[in-house]
Amino acid sequence: MISTKGRYALRVMIDLAEHKDDGYIPLKDIAMRQGISKKYLEIIVHDLVSGKLIKGVSGKGGGYLLTRSPEEYTAGEIIELMEGTLSPVACLADESYDCDRKKLCQTLPMWTEFDNMVHDFFYGRKLSDLC
Repeated sequence: MISTKGRYALRVMIDLAEHKDDGYIPLKDIAMRQGISKKYLEIIVHDLVSGKLIKGVSGKGGGYLLTRSPEEYTAGEIIELMEGTLSPVACLADESYDCDRKKLCQTLPMWTEFDNMVHDFFYGRKLSDLC
């Protein structure tokens, strides 16, 4: 399940994409337009900045903006930054995970197919598609 943190991060990114020509966008403006508390958005934008998806400037005239064009972001990279892996099972989420049942696992093909569908779905959607 995608948490509010992941869903709100997408909304922040969409908001920034829709206002990309306005320069740095104050967080209070995003909070007002999106109906999300500024305090919660501070946590989200911190993670987006740390992940280098956006950049921020403080002070007068400050705010946030995208580091790339909306066409260069995928929903998958935004969601995974906020949520962690979207893989349904540990053996697919972490390549170094050593499962002693991997060769015997009758459900692995199903999990692999599901993992590929989820990945292709979210990574096939550009931020620009959501605007």
